[in-house]
Amino acid sequence: MPLLPIPEPYDFAFSTERFRRFGPDLANLWHEGGLHRVVGRREVRIEAAPGGVLVEPLDDEIAAVVRKLLGLDFDLAAFESFAGGVDRNLAALVERFRGYRPAISPDPFETLVTSITAQQVSLASAFAIRSRMIERFGRRATHAYAFPTRGRLAVADPGELTAVGFSGRKAEYVVGLAGADLDYEALRLLPDEEVKARLVVIRGLGDWTADWFLARHLARPQAWPAGDLGLRKAVAAFYGDGPLPSIEEVRVIGTRFAPFQNLTAHYLLADLYLST
Repeated sequence: MPLLPIPEPYDFAFSTERFRRFGPDLANLWHEGGLHRVVGRREVRIEAAPGGVLVEPLDDEIAAVVRKLLGLDFDLAAFESFAGGVDRNLAALVERFRGYRPAISPDPFETLVTSITAQQVSLASAFAIRSRMIERFGRRATHAYAFPTRGRLAVADPGELTAVGFSGRKAEYVVGLAGADLDYEALRLLPDEEVKARLVVIRGLGDWTADWFLARHLARPQAWPAGDLGLRKAVAAFYGDGPLPSIEEVRVIGTRFAPFQNLTAHYLLADLYLST
């Protein structure tokens, strides 16, 4: 299998833990020690190796997807240096999770549908519903499934989505999003606030979803989903001394982590969800 180099340190197992922790993810499927994802019409296997990851098959198109999926564009060395100058809590967290690269969703539509799935439910429930939807509407390769296309979900009956676990309202959101005239390539080129402004006008997409789109698809350095309940809990655990902080309080706290809010959020959430 060809090697895709990754700067050390890199902890492949921990960096991909989210694809196992909450149940199977059929579009990013862990199988016999490797991560499988469909790129185009080909199933790709990614597994750990000294100096990087082994990827089969590997070409320029697949390499670009794998680089994004594994968060290879994050500058961990700069973040580690930054954390040491912020406070002891963040420095200790970065040292404990040294080599952790947050996974990034390669596909914009998939990112938004996944966020709708996760609105106001547990992560385990969200993963289960998402995988049932993928199985129902996606295309299976060998092990993993290609995520359902916009075209397929645009013509879905909302009842087909409620049958796999969506609420009636979320089913309408997904079908509406699939049919929306949203230029994802244009979003990639816009500043953060303009991205959010274009997303929140679509039914079912609020600030929480837009913030996670910035963080987990566009990998914007200063994305900080202050309204996320998990992040509020993580901030309370590290920086609070009382009740759960408000969204505004979390937003204010986030300014101390500029320009590394995104990585800080992912490391705080890794401690909350992935470290036990």
